[in-house]
Amino acid sequence: MHIAIAGNIGAGKTTLTKLLAKHYKWEAQLEDVVDNPYLDDFYNQMERWSFNLQVYFLNSRFRQVLQIRQSGKDIIQDRTIYEDAHIFAPNLHAMGLMTNRDYENYRSLFDLMESLVKGPDVLIYLRSSIPNLVSQIHKRGRDYENSISIDYLSRLNERYEAWIHGYDKGKLLIIDVDHLNFVDNPEDLGNVINTIDAEINGLF
Repeated sequence: MHIAIAGNIGAGKTTLTKLLAKHYKWEAQLEDVVDNPYLDDFYNQMERWSFNLQVYFLNSRFRQVLQIRQSGKDIIQDRTIYEDAHIFAPNLHAMGLMTNRDYENYRSLFDLMESLVKGPDVLIYLRSSIPNLVSQIHKRGRDYENSISIDYLSRLNERYEAWIHGYDKGKLLIIDVDHLNFVDNPEDLGNVINTIDAEINGLF
């Protein structure tokens, strides 16, 4: 079983991934943020480092997906390989922060990788408003995220919604997180788990 959690920066993906891994005794595959050698540089100079950052993420996630399929374990993944290609890279390209040449190179690499992997059994999309994202980002206080603008988050949100609207890789579960607090409110987490249970049970 491969479950993946998708959503904008600050939507609560990592938190929910860890909580669900604990509840279901699944193995958690977290996003490679701590060891990513490009993140600080990217947020300081997006135009210079956008291609390097996106290729690093693509490589990291492709490796994750192959490991998930080979492991035969039940795994929950924090963010998918599709989000970089459908949301982050095209957004950087549209903002003039990635050249046409780099973007075409990136897309060609993604298309090749996508032909070799399968989508998750269930994709959980955490839908969030911009004020909620901003509040969560400030709350966790990562230095490199201080420079993220509301315009940047809004553009990402629009792309997320468009991608989810046409998503066809497998089962999709949309959870509106604006008024949920899975960390401090067990009832909220319980409701999310019940929704997931219904979706998973429908697979068998």
